[in-house]
Amino acid sequence: MLRTLRIIFAAVFFIGITLLFLDFTGALHLWLGWMAKIQFLPAVLAMNTIVSAILLIITIIFGRVYCSTICPLGVMQDIISWIHGKTKKKNRFRFSYAPAKNWLRYPILVLFIIGLAVGGHSIAILIAPYSAYGRIASNLFAPLYQWGNNLLAWLAERAESYAFYSTEVWIKSMPTFIIAASTFIIIFIIAWKGGRTYCNTVCPVGTILGFFSRYSMLAPVIDTEKCRNCQLCSRQCKTSCIDVSNHTIDYSRCVACMDCIDTCKDGAISYTWRYGRKSCSKTTVMPAAQDSANDMNSIDKGRRAFMISSALATSAAIAKAQEIKGDGGLTDVSHAQKPQRKVSPVPAGAISLKNFTDHCTGCQLCVSICPNQVLRPSVSLNKLMLPEMSYERGYCRPECTKCSDVCPAGAIRPITVEEKSSIQIGHAVVDYEACVVNTDNVKCGNCARHCPAGAITMVRIDPDKEDSPRIPAVNEEKCIGCGACESLCPARPVTAIHVEGHEVHKTI
Repeated sequence: MLRTLRIIFAAVFFIGITLLFLDFTGALHLWLGWMAKIQFLPAVLAMNTIVSAILLIITIIFGRVYCSTICPLGVMQDIISWIHGKTKKKNRFRFSYAPAKNWLRYPILVLFIIGLAVGGHSIAILIAPYSAYGRIASNLFAPLYQWGNNLLAWLAERAESYAFYSTEVWIKSMPTFIIAASTFIIIFIIAWKGGRTYCNTVCPVGTILGFFSRYSMLAPVIDTEKCRNCQLCSRQCKTSCIDVSNHTIDYSRCVACMDCIDTCKDGAISYTWRYGRKSCSKTTVMPAAQDSANDMNSIDKGRRAFMISSALATSAAIAKAQEIKGDGGLTDVSHAQKPQRKVSPVPAGAISLKNFTDHCTGCQLCVSICPNQVLRPSVSLNKLMLPEMSYERGYCRPECTKCSDVCPAGAIRPITVEEKSSIQIGHAVVDYEACVVNTDNVKCGNCARHCPAGAITMVRIDPDKEDSPRIPAVNEEKCIGCGACESLCPARPVTAIHVEGHEVHKTI
């Protein structure tokens, strides 16, 4: 019963969190957004003391149930391991006890904490479980989901139905895509061979919770009087934490999956209160069983050799950018190149660039939900995988607050539409040498015509001549940095106007 309940809860959380990253409409976040906010690292970075305290209290009472039910990366490993177990009958009992690799997991935890403390988020969030799964879901699973949606939209259109609408599928950041694919491949191999080895060797959240679960009040306990040393529980334990020879369980690694309880035919393991129990006499392990255990441990060490670093050689060619309809759909305008910015803008609600980088987990949830294709992962080394704003495919509409609504870590604080319209995240800068008024001797005014803040006006190059061409002039006090001017500027390959971000946002 306990194992069944655990599987049900794990399925609900895994499906719910996955849908958050797949749903490009944003409708599900009203119902399922809380699932992202109760993830351990986002709760800590958001300084949500209530959620953080509840997760720690749950761990102290019940053990690492967070890892087996709430964490999407942990559940994904269980799914991969389960599939491997179903491929062959002998794979059902392929695990055995292995000592904890403290020499590896504790240094990784220290480096993780140092990375967060000194601002090395790109390194820290590389191994954070929620962040890693978010990148996998948004970069690998979401495109498949969107292509399926586009197929349904195509079929619905033929049936004169508007039940579905197509969405653009494109790689927002090649480095982030490669990192997500590499992470998935590495975790898949580790989970296929060793179950929860990643959780108990690399994952910093698992190591932190392991400190508390070591003293959990409720946990699986071995009754030495009933145990026959058959080792079925140890062979089924995907965390390799059950030492049948000594009738002990490493509770710092146990994720309370209840598989051992379900496997034991003699009822020798039960999930019960650990403290105040009478000690049972330790039964003697038969020599044959001991030899078998030693042989299995020897095989296990060779099979579970964990590679600290791996290299994924990939080469990818990006297809020619799709053409978009510009300025009312009258002309075909190819996507512009990304301009060189001194400071990349971050969304309204981020407060400042420092606040944003200090709290962002790089999970890509805001990138997945952005309806205007403005947010995308950064490719710069100091902010790798952290979202930033770029306006080649759209601009940040003043009436849209979806990124602030879904951010679980406090990197983008919740704001209202009224607040967003008055927050200045940057200002527009004009390159007059690239403006089509000067280069092509034509009339334009696209930037002024589409500016929602009315911060751009067209002025004569020569004020004394009535027929003098008009060029844009930016009122920096009124500009909010939405990027509408940059997105709709017809100059190519780089637009004649672009947004420079502010390190600290202003209210106008």
